[in-house]
Amino acid sequence: MYKKFAFVLLLCTLVMSACGTSDQEAGDEQEQIRNELDPTRNDDTPNTFEEENRLGYVHYTKDQLRNNNENNHAVTMDRHKMADMISRIILRNDGFEEVATLVTDKEVLIAYGKSDGLDKNLAADIAKKSAVSVMPKYFHVYVSDNESLIPQIHSLHNSNTMQGASYQNTIQSIIKEMKKSPQGIENENK
Repeated sequence: MYKKFAFVLLLCTLVMSACGTSDQEAGDEQEQIRNELDPTRNDDTPNTFEEENRLGYVHYTKDQLRNNNENNHAVTMDRHKMADMISRIILRNDGFEEVATLVTDKEVLIAYGKSDGLDKNLAADIAKKSAVSVMPKYFHVYVSDNESLIPQIHSLHNSNTMQGASYQNTIQSIIKEMKKSPQGIENENK
């Protein structure tokens, strides 16, 4: 009798611990997503006045660039940091309540909530100029005060640019919806 009871107890313990692991992993995954989207995470703001005002400078010779490591070097952009920077710049302006920014390989999508006192066209101007001021010129910037687009943009935050037709269709659908809103003044230099 004791052996049967011990066996049942052991079996229940194993089953319960297996379920707990998957729940823990799901909780860890949710926590990771929350941390990635936390605007205070990785706050790279310089700590001192000296660091904030330091100039950027490098100097290389041709020989230094000829080594194997340099041949494999590729210029990259941290899209998350760019989206973070754009959102922070926009929110520093009066009248903006929330901003969601998505940076892809070709587009910047910005959806925002604004106060009633902020003119729609002025808000679009501010949002677009904020993005254009930090992004390379070849990026297309789309803005919208349609707050219902914020969850749609959020749904793409874990995507990558290599996900195929479904991803592209979603992006194009969001852009089509954004174009219904004022887009700000077009840049004359384009």
